[in-house]
Amino acid sequence: MEDPATLEPAAEAVTATQGILGKTFSSLRHANYRYLWFGTVFMSAGQWIQQVTLGWLLYDLTGSSILLGALNGLRALPFLIASPIAGVVADRTDRKKILTAAQYVLMTATVGMGVLVAMGVAAVWHLFVFTLITAIAWAFTDPVRQSMVPTLVPKEDLINAVALNSAAFNMTKVIGPSIGGLLIVAFGAAGNFFVQGAAYIAVLISIYWMVIPPAPTEAMRSSALANLKEGLLYVWSNPTVFALLTAALVPRILAMPYQTLMPVFQKDVLKVGPEGLGIMLAAPGLGAMLAGLLLAGLGNRVRRQGVLMLASLVALGIAMNIFSWTTSFPLAILSLVHIGAFQIFYMATTNTMLQVIVPDHLRGRVMSIDALDRGLMPIGALTAGVSAHWIGAPATVSYMGIAVILMAGLVAWRAPVVRDLGVS
Repeated sequence: MEDPATLEPAAEAVTATQGILGKTFSSLRHANYRYLWFGTVFMSAGQWIQQVTLGWLLYDLTGSSILLGALNGLRALPFLIASPIAGVVADRTDRKKILTAAQYVLMTATVGMGVLVAMGVAAVWHLFVFTLITAIAWAFTDPVRQSMVPTLVPKEDLINAVALNSAAFNMTKVIGPSIGGLLIVAFGAAGNFFVQGAAYIAVLISIYWMVIPPAPTEAMRSSALANLKEGLLYVWSNPTVFALLTAALVPRILAMPYQTLMPVFQKDVLKVGPEGLGIMLAAPGLGAMLAGLLLAGLGNRVRRQGVLMLASLVALGIAMNIFSWTTSFPLAILSLVHIGAFQIFYMATTNTMLQVIVPDHLRGRVMSIDALDRGLMPIGALTAGVSAHWIGAPATVSYMGIAVILMAGLVAWRAPVVRDLGVS
């Protein structure tokens, strides 16, 4: 018989662990958000598996790196063009119908692409058309999914919900490409498309189970064009929202493209093999996933969201500079983990503050502007590539990090109200 005195510390440790886990995943106790979150996991996994499959298939068909770049550029284009329109649709249409329709498009296109590949008749133009169709569907679903979060959880769980969404996305970013590669080996490219189709069916089921509050009626009182103008005018005339969107978009364009230079650092700076490149690409995703879980666990205990966002931007710039100039592989990996973590800290806090500040009837349009980064990042990647050609990859990433730090200082100086923002 064990001494009760020795059992008490173990029981207390179990209770403490349960408490931490309960806080970290607190927003999942709300059924509708839980369906949204699991849908995000399956949808993000499908996206990453699809990117790996399409890239492998296109290169296998053509052997052209130029076409690979063109395919990635085409994937980003709808976010630049369709996102503002999607935001208007999100604010004036039944959100459940939008998600359902987009999911049927994704599922049908993916299974159809799998059939073409299985029959051996898939051509290059099929891959480009398929990429365009699916990218348009994602461009419409992203603003809707983001704008729904505050309607599915109470305000006290909003930070947790946004952070868990970020953690889910980055969890699939870390493991999705690896799963995609393994599936190609196990089932071939066609099998991968069928697996994606199954993932989209799971998302569709989660949408059917969700009870989604109706869209606000304010936007439907005027035309879609008037709605678009209203959203842009709101952002332009609201200094706080404008500052938050600037702080959200500009660093992503300036900082995120560092990933396109990873092969340069792998080969010319750190001098490691292909396995080293894989670790380098996974490190930011790991840091982002851990940061998302940490932020989810902290929840409302972080009162000064604005300060956390600005501090994270500064820390991101510092971590980028450490990475840019080190020739030590372990230090490079450590700095990449921190880069991923600080990216999530600033992105999740910015997203949370926008969700709280922006009224429900405008939230879809504002969040669609926030989603423009996915269309603008190829421009940043191109700029980074040209800069690396002329001044070298280390100097380019260093200057990108300095630009992020300067951006944080500019926002703190020109929009001091951001420093005082928080979620009560």
